[in-house]
Amino acid sequence: MSEQTIFHKIIAGEIPCEMVYETDEVLGFNDIHPKAPTHVLFVAKREEDFVPSIMDLTDETAHVPCKLIHAAQEFAKEKGIDGYKLTFHCGAKGGQEVFYLHLHFMSQQEL
Repeated sequence: MSEQTIFHKIIAGEIPCEMVYETDEVLGFNDIHPKAPTHVLFVAKREEDFVPSIMDLTDETAHVPCKLIHAAQEFAKEKGIDGYKLTFHCGAKGGQEVFYLHLHFMSQQEL
């Protein structure tokens, strides 16, 4: 496995987060530097689903972005959010700061 990121530590419970969504496979938590009234990050929890970036997807991990998108969709339904933006940052030059594949969910609606 590669170096532990802050997201590994959040999933392990070593660093607290404002969790807003959780299943056996996905964790959603508030971004500490929000760019919208609702700004949630979705990450895959299982080690076998760890991917540093979209640019590192393989046939074996191609399902991970879909898993995160589905979680975001479920979150929006649960919270009654009827409009949002989903973003993956890809690589340092694409604005990615933490090299653990994560989906940004942003909405102008507040929770």
